[in-house]
Amino acid sequence: MLGALRRNAASRGSSASALRKSLHAIRPGVSASGVSSDAGKEILLLQPRGITHVRNFSPLVLPGCSVGLTKTRNVISSIQSETIMQKSCRAFSSGDGDLVDAVVPFMGESISDGTLATFLKKPGDRVAADEPIAQIETDKVTIDVTSPQDGVLQEYVAKEGDTVEPGNRIAVISKSAEGVAPAASAEKKSEKAASKPSPPTETVKEDKPKAKVETSPSVEKPRALSPPPPKRTATEPILPPKERERRVPMTRLRKRVATRLKDSQNTFAMLTTFNEVDMTNLMKLRSDYKDAFVEKHGVKLGFMSGFVKAAVSALQHQPIVNAVIDGDDIIYRDYIDISIAVGTPKGLVVPVVRDADKMNFAEIEKTINSLAKKATDGTISIDEMAGGSFTISNGGVYGSLLSTPIINPPQSAILGMHSIVSRPMVVGGNVVPRPMMYIALTYDHRLIDGREAVFFLRRIKDVVEDPRRLLLDV
Repeated sequence: MLGALRRNAASRGSSASALRKSLHAIRPGVSASGVSSDAGKEILLLQPRGITHVRNFSPLVLPGCSVGLTKTRNVISSIQSETIMQKSCRAFSSGDGDLVDAVVPFMGESISDGTLATFLKKPGDRVAADEPIAQIETDKVTIDVTSPQDGVLQEYVAKEGDTVEPGNRIAVISKSAEGVAPAASAEKKSEKAASKPSPPTETVKEDKPKAKVETSPSVEKPRALSPPPPKRTATEPILPPKERERRVPMTRLRKRVATRLKDSQNTFAMLTTFNEVDMTNLMKLRSDYKDAFVEKHGVKLGFMSGFVKAAVSALQHQPIVNAVIDGDDIIYRDYIDISIAVGTPKGLVVPVVRDADKMNFAEIEKTINSLAKKATDGTISIDEMAGGSFTISNGGVYGSLLSTPIINPPQSAILGMHSIVSRPMVVGGNVVPRPMMYIALTYDHRLIDGREAVFFLRRIKDVVEDPRRLLLDV
């Protein structure tokens, strides 16, 4: 009995020592101080460097031990979860925390991706927090990608023309200039190497073959006769060479505009009616009060506010023009949101003047100026262009004399303004020169009959020619 106990104790000691040797063999830096030869205790490895190797021993049960390694697995799982949590908290930084990523921002609920149009900064430039470094072009607006923190733009990880989605990395920003210094020095070295003259040995080698060529006898080769140019038939057109043509991809905004306008032609039964407006009284009103208007409201009095007020009055008199077809139903809108077509270098955008029926002349002019400036600068948002129940397009600013505008879906009509031209008109039996403007109304003939369309355009003519009608509501 006593001999059996000695052999059991010896076997426990040998197993513990064998385990220590195995741990040292796998990871020399791992200390085995946590391994106990006591049968009543469990095997624990307290050093974090040995955690990955403890798994190899977790199913091992020493001879004579009946206790498992549950606590070891708990320690490992807790440390692993802490590591994962630390990594997830640094999703946009590098290992040392000096680098941060500039990512594509949220572009709107109806926009899933965009095209990286242009870079506003170069690698090595210093940027401030929230400063735009790139622009993304979408179907509707241009969105800026801003720097998340102050620092130096280290590199771009995307190229111009790439399709990007919200959350994609665009650039890497270094909080300090250390990450950019090596790249800058390398560029300087390459420039210096390129500026150095070539060694003289190369010139000597080049001179030798020239001398051989001079001494070699010249042999004249018979000139090959070039074939005569093909004769063109009288009916074959002469096309310009391909070298004089350029092919460039369409921008997203241009493709979107083209699609919507073509869909409008395919959907609506469009018809256009015309009229002409005598601008004498509206121009006199503007001339008489323009200085007082600017002094009080801080904005110039233009013609657009007069036409917006006239359109509001016409829509109130003919509410069917403010309605729209939706399937088998007609939706009557009890609000008046006027869309103003604005031409920008990148394409046509249509910002909306909300609740135009509740605005005065000054509020309309301020809103139009603000929206037009944002559209030209490319900073207009999607919300400022969404909706709208009626559109006004002023082609007169470009010198258009007459046109047939296309309906902006899902609206049912659009008013076209044109240039003011002095023409002879009969007034009181006499022919006198008058500043005249042609106006056009394109409408959906499925919903709006010719009678309502003519009355609508006539109402605009009456209000513009005599703005006092707005005060008297007649």
